[in-house]
Amino acid sequence: MPLERLDKVLKIAVEELITKGTAKGKEMVITGIKPPEGEKGPRYYIEGEGDKEFLKMNSNAYLGMPLRKEVIEAEEKASKEYGAGPGAVRFISGTYKPHIELEKKLAKFHNREAAMIFSSAYSTVMGILSPLITKETIVISDALNHNCIINAIRLSRPKIKEIYKHLDVVDLETKVKNNIRNGKRVIIVTDGIFSMRGDNAPLDKISNIAKKYDAKFEESIITIVDDSHGVGALGKTGRGTEEYTNAKGIDIIVATLGKALGVNGGYVVTSSTIINYLRETAPFYIYSNPITVSEACAAMKALEILDSERGLELLEYLRKLTKRFEKGLVDLGYEIIESDHPIVPLMVRDTQKTSDLVKYLTENGILATGLNFPVVPKGDEEIRFQISADHTEYDIDYAIGVLRKYKETH
Repeated sequence: MPLERLDKVLKIAVEELITKGTAKGKEMVITGIKPPEGEKGPRYYIEGEGDKEFLKMNSNAYLGMPLRKEVIEAEEKASKEYGAGPGAVRFISGTYKPHIELEKKLAKFHNREAAMIFSSAYSTVMGILSPLITKETIVISDALNHNCIINAIRLSRPKIKEIYKHLDVVDLETKVKNNIRNGKRVIIVTDGIFSMRGDNAPLDKISNIAKKYDAKFEESIITIVDDSHGVGALGKTGRGTEEYTNAKGIDIIVATLGKALGVNGGYVVTSSTIINYLRETAPFYIYSNPITVSEACAAMKALEILDSERGLELLEYLRKLTKRFEKGLVDLGYEIIESDHPIVPLMVRDTQKTSDLVKYLTENGILATGLNFPVVPKGDEEIRFQISADHTEYDIDYAIGVLRKYKETH
């Protein structure tokens, strides 16, 4: 069938995104990586930039796991033993021993009964919310939750959807109270770390509200946290926002193997009963291939490093570098959102100025992410820097130096 008429409609749709300034645009292509040398951390080469080296400050790999020799060796060894791919979805013939071993280790790491891995954290959230939301379920969600939570709720069509003000537990409690007798089950869902700002959900207070009103609902209040940016980056031992806030009673944690653990895939940890239910009902699990065996083995090695003395050292070093960068920006007079998380938002609060500063950083060999409306609200335009244990003090000071020069010349 000819596609000319459809092509015309789709072309107009993309042009509208470009006109509105919301198109993602051409993707940057990384062509090579230069290993750490002297006082510098790794540098990256970009297509079209020749031999110019770039300091990467826009990566979610907070512990530098993707380039760690032990992780790479674990992936290579497993690939030679098991091949490049799983060959089928898990219930047909795609479950391998390393998949099960990884799930047991993730459950133990989070002190939960069971775990289940998915192809990504996005598909984990999409996969678990739908089976848990019934026609008698009320979903209460933070206003700044990630796109995966928003779309999962839309797909699930709960009886009632409530949005509470960002981090506002008073508003959350009001919405819980207002819905007593309106449904059988309540799901409170939130990000652990909000990726645009680096701030964290008050999980201790949220879980207390859930406990306080749980008996008012026939099928309980369930708390679900997507802590993809928290695990491996926050908390004394890297167990994420739950550990950082000392929360008790969070029912379900979703996280990723692709950020601090540096590999690929997502997972959920919770009770054995819920996991058994989800293995039978979560479409993104049942009908999608799992992560490869080599990815599972690499993730296990990364988890082993995180849950060791070396992991504690990496986390401490990450916190030290984050505070060094934050202090440098504050001393220069920049506005930031300070936190203990390695996401450091530099608040520009102007679309054009954000674009100009990102361009200046790129010209000076620094990769950072400019965030404009509608990704962030108007007036909250920012540049998101992400600190990594791969960085060195030299790298942090270099970035501060570039930002100092910008301040002096603009």
